[in-house]
Amino acid sequence: MSRLLGLDVGNRRIGIAVSDDLGIIATPVGYVERGPTDRTRIQALIDRYQVTGLVAGIPRSMSGEEGMQAKDVRTWSKQLAKDLAIPLQFYDERLTTVMAERALISSGRKRDQRKHEIDATAAAIMLQGYLDSQSVRR
Repeated sequence: MSRLLGLDVGNRRIGIAVSDDLGIIATPVGYVERGPTDRTRIQALIDRYQVTGLVAGIPRSMSGEEGMQAKDVRTWSKQLAKDLAIPLQFYDERLTTVMAERALISSGRKRDQRKHEIDATAAAIMLQGYLDSQSVRR
């Protein structure tokens, strides 16, 4: 197995998580502001963690439908993968931000702390779901 980078793509920030070498555990890394330097910063993380693939979370409604945000995430992520020449997978990220918020609150994080950790935590929850789904297939 190899390391994967999980992306929780928002309008302003991209939450980042990375898997371990065995593809068992996802760990939050941080976030990158969307903008002119986002690809350079993501490439630096890919190099640092020796990542061989990306997993981008697709926001869906509770009924499973994809809206405008999902379209934006797909378009942005596909272009990123093309620009960086790295494989890309998509995974349902329904409720990951809500789960991340609850986890951070229950761990005692103050509002200011949560604001800086929520995107990476949501990315880790999404990536963990992807890793778990892949381990069932093995």
